[in-house]
Amino acid sequence: MHKLLSFVAALFLALTGAAQADEAEARKARSIAVLEAEGVPYITHLPVIETEATSLRRSDEDVIHRTIALAIVAVKGETGDHALGQALIGQFAAEGYFTPDEQAFMDDPAPDEHTRLQFSWRYEGVHVMLWALGIYPDLGRPDQITDVPLLADTLRDLGPDGLRAKARLRPQAELLDAADLIYRLNWAVVQARLDGTAPPAALDPGVVFERHYALNWLIGYLGQAWDDISTDT
Repeated sequence: MHKLLSFVAALFLALTGAAQADEAEARKARSIAVLEAEGVPYITHLPVIETEATSLRRSDEDVIHRTIALAIVAVKGETGDHALGQALIGQFAAEGYFTPDEQAFMDDPAPDEHTRLQFSWRYEGVHVMLWALGIYPDLGRPDQITDVPLLADTLRDLGPDGLRAKARLRPQAELLDAADLIYRLNWAVVQARLDGTAPPAALDPGVVFERHYALNWLIGYLGQAWDDISTDT
């Protein structure tokens, strides 16, 4: 009896593993089809990413918190206005939403220009989160920076309560599809930089990087916290 149960368990694990491998390979193939259609270089031996079973599923509230925090640090990064940043924390009830690095930035009344610039790029992460929550209908190509006025208007019009009422995190398969594609796009952008050539297909390297960063957080890549996310290619 024990031998039979062991056999059944082993068979189940084998079938599950095969199904996950098929899912990952199919996702990779779809991404490569997009790359080919857009004329973006790729390498076939770049690995697959997580599957639905092995990735982390964030809660709506986790993603809402991250959206609000990213928006606030980006505004302070862009404007350098410490008082405005503090006011936004109060307006969106965002106390406690920030990572250690973000909190240090928000506590600094006069951050240096380099640090401000780094945080201003987080608008691109907000774009990803608004798409992931179903607020934006499409993620769009990473070939231009996000429409910041539209983004600001969206969050201001919704407010924290409206954002919660409307937010519905997309199916994990959609998040993984986006993560797999940006992973391969980022490889192409990094390789172009190493080769001393222009990014392919008019891709914006900064936008690609920020989207890769945000999507890796969304799927729980390597279990890393936001401040420690890696964008391996």
